Amino acid sequence: MIQVLFLCLGNICRSPMAEAIFRHQVEQANLQHKIMVDSAGTASWHEGKKPHEGTQDILDKYNISYANMRARQIKEKDSQIFDYIIVMDDQNMVDLQELITDNYKSELYKLTDFVTSTQVDHVPDPYYTGDFNYTYELVSEGSKNLLNHIKNNHQIK
Repeated sequence: MIQVLFLCLGNICRSPMAEAIFRHQVEQANLQHKIMVDSAGTASWHEGKKPHEGTQDILDKYNISYANMRARQIKEKDSQIFDYIIVMDDQNMVDLQELITDNYKSELYKLTDFVTSTQVDHVPDPYYTGDFNYTYELVSEGSKNLLNHIKNNHQIK
């Protein structure tokens, strides 16, 4: 089982959106028995909360489930459990490396490493920008290309 963790600051906007979209894409490819998906935040401010209303609205618009998703903070053990940790921006990467000091099992990437349609280097936080549509576009493309990357690297069909 390949395990993927999406990481942002508070785990209520970007990373749960990525978790839901990626899980949806995994299910559409009938790979849910081969790929497990989760999300977390570097901060604990929103622990236990549902995704932000804006994230819920955009996922509802595209009929993507976010059922039973609750914010949580990343834990040290996550770097040993997950094969991939996908962050939304450079600060998430810095925070991750400060929080997780053990040797990583995980491969670390920014989601924008998998976005080819634009020159952005991070997924903007719609909590601050208010632009959940643009975040959805970036996350959707990045997730699709990440799934292809995982399928190719692990010879999954």
